[in-house]
Amino acid sequence: MASAATGKIPAQSGKGLNIVLWGLQILAALAFLAAGGSKLAGAPPMVAAFAKIGVGQWFRYLTGLLEVAGAIALLIPGYAFYGGSLLATVMVGAIITHLSILGGSPAAPIVLLLLTGAIAYLRRPR
Repeated sequence: MASAATGKIPAQSGKGLNIVLWGLQILAALAFLAAGGSKLAGAPPMVAAFAKIGVGQWFRYLTGLLEVAGAIALLIPGYAFYGGSLLATVMVGAIITHLSILGGSPAAPIVLLLLTGAIAYLRRPR
């Protein structure tokens, strides 16, 4: 709760938020390390999905690299904003691709967009 006099959040609340944010950052980083790693490793479902997109397999490597880089940034203090922003942007592209080319449910990229967007917002530079 914000103090009526100062409008600031008490320090204890800020510490709890920081702990929750770190947990979310670790969770998101693990998800994107797995997803990006499978793209870079050439997992057959990833190769097939990017073949269906029709841009070329270079795009699978680029996407995997962006996901791994963003995941690493989420784990480095001071870079979580940039990692979250990068990954949120990648997820916007994933949602558009699911809706326009791949079909199927875009639920996973939507959840990851909300997660990484929240991380970026809450870790934005002050």
